[in-house]
Amino acid sequence: MNTASIISIKNMTKRFPVGKGEFTALENINLEFGEGEFAGLVGPSGSGKTTLLNIIGSLDSPTEGTATVMGKNIAQLSHKESALLRNLHIGFIFQSYNLLPVYTVFENVEFALLLQNHTASERRKAVMDALEWVGLTDKVKSKPAMLSGGEGQRVAIARAMVKRPKILLADEPSANLDAKNSHQILKTMKQLNKELKTTFIFSTHDEKVMQYLDRTISLADGKVVKDELTVAANAG
Repeated sequence: MNTASIISIKNMTKRFPVGKGEFTALENINLEFGEGEFAGLVGPSGSGKTTLLNIIGSLDSPTEGTATVMGKNIAQLSHKESALLRNLHIGFIFQSYNLLPVYTVFENVEFALLLQNHTASERRKAVMDALEWVGLTDKVKSKPAMLSGGEGQRVAIARAMVKRPKILLADEPSANLDAKNSHQILKTMKQLNKELKTTFIFSTHDEKVMQYLDRTISLADGKVVKDELTVAANAG
């Protein structure tokens, strides 16, 4: 793991207006992430995991303190600059897959590249490489309705990784999968983490995911209560 931070969060608090008052979702968070980490934000629902992922992914910004991602202060970015940061450097995987039903597997994965200046042949090579990573080169012409849940999530991984992002954020990626598919997908992510040096950050309370993490950050009531390096049980 590179010691240089690509994500730096300092004294960060996030509040949301609720009625006439405020709800503190995150309070005084201090975290650093380096290149190539395989880390997880763990804790019960409402602990602040998804809010923290959204800020790292420039989908939201802090109320106080700073979140710096790839050298960019999230709170100071315009909507256009935030979109550019996500487009170039950050991949997302959601529990609901969010595949476009009218498009094929190939087109769903290619979609992430259409806002970048690649030729058609460059896009095709990148898409086929990504589908090979997740073992779905035989499904290029299939539409999402024809896929199993595990295959749909693997397409979502391919779509997130096709642009070779520096950071991949995964929000409860195994929530809709059985144990066999969960392990297969986590092994795929772990391999991509090793090969591409992408920093993976999960939001999860799934024990299956936790077995693969190299670092576990525990949240409760919007605060970091533990941050520890772990020996992944399924590191191979």
